[in-house]
Amino acid sequence: MVGVVALGFFIALEMTARHYGLPGPLTNQAKEVIFAPKSGPLLYASMALMMVVLTWRERFVAAGVAIGIDVVFFVVRRAVDAKMTPGYGHPFGNGALWVMLGCAVIALTRRTGRERALLLKGVGLGLLLVAGRKVGDTWLLITSKTRPTVLDQYVAVADHALGNPSWLAGRIVEATAPIGTHLLDWVYIQLAVAAVAVTLYQLRNVAAERRFPSHHLVRTFLVIGLLGPGIYMIFPVVGPIFAYGADGGHWAVADLWPNTPSPTDVPHEMLFNGTTPRNCMPSLHTAWATAIFIHSRKGPRLLRYAGTFWLIATLGATLGFGYHYGTDIIAGVVFTLTIEAGLRSLARGWDRSGTWIVAYGATIFTALLVSYRYLPMEMAEYPWVFGPLLLLATASVIYGYVRTTRQWESKAVPVRQPEPQPELV
Repeated sequence: MVGVVALGFFIALEMTARHYGLPGPLTNQAKEVIFAPKSGPLLYASMALMMVVLTWRERFVAAGVAIGIDVVFFVVRRAVDAKMTPGYGHPFGNGALWVMLGCAVIALTRRTGRERALLLKGVGLGLLLVAGRKVGDTWLLITSKTRPTVLDQYVAVADHALGNPSWLAGRIVEATAPIGTHLLDWVYIQLAVAAVAVTLYQLRNVAAERRFPSHHLVRTFLVIGLLGPGIYMIFPVVGPIFAYGADGGHWAVADLWPNTPSPTDVPHEMLFNGTTPRNCMPSLHTAWATAIFIHSRKGPRLLRYAGTFWLIATLGATLGFGYHYGTDIIAGVVFTLTIEAGLRSLARGWDRSGTWIVAYGATIFTALLVSYRYLPMEMAEYPWVFGPLLLLATASVIYGYVRTTRQWESKAVPVRQPEPQPELV
């Protein structure tokens, strides 16, 4: 049933993209079976996720086959002088996709019962991560075609309550160039690979136990990617580097970012080009990095440090590159915690505490968007009132989530029974 629903969703996106003269997620994914993939590292990361259901011998065989197929593709492309640059695609990744598709065929033809279901779940997990990227790319194209006006002026004025953090971070990144820019750019681009590293730790026992845990990071990633673009359609924002920077061209208000703070004039909707995605509110990169941070807390020390680094670096990149406003960031954090609480409640069974934290997070998230849209002038005029209020609202969701989940964990740990004492004769 889940597969049928997902396929219907992909077909609907494909038809919508075709309506605007663009290839959809199914077309883009099908091309990567033969042509140079644009997501080579992601394909291998997805194959690694699929291999959690395999034995170690099967993993070595699958990795070897994938590498062998990529070597053949590389030799053929060199022979025909095919272009293999980041703009056209990576020189590897086809082999990983072929192996995942091959495992699906093996599951349907050579496996039965529980073993077939487990292998199909592994293949589905890997393909869903790749499909999520394709669906996200298609959503971004749809937002740019269907939302001719953007609300950046409202968000930029409201951002004065937080002290215009994107402008400050942008100047810091410029001062640390080129080392700082290259590091943050790499972190920003390879977010999915970091998610796979955390997920591999969470799913490390799947092959031995022959079952998946009730909740893991990929579920949160997929739900964030599914719900986030819907908010883009309601609250279209392009970001400071486009609305107030040189990258916006003649569509920008002025070339102000990151040296001159945005004006606090009365905001209004502004027309923007039909190519830039309206993908700022909320910041999904912040949402995904927050999810990585949350799920890395149960890992070893190195994984916890990596999760913390990825969150901090992602925040620095989203603000420092001018892709997001500070208001986007705190909305992304609240968005993630609400989704994570809902998924954990779904896995353990709904109760009063789960319903409360999800309802509270959704209320705060809605209040943030409403205030950005209808109270930006007041927020800019009284930053010492609204700035702390925004941070306090976000902190309250964080506190509520941490307190609720700790209560769940304490209830889940069985109480140790005292050992019986010998009777005195």
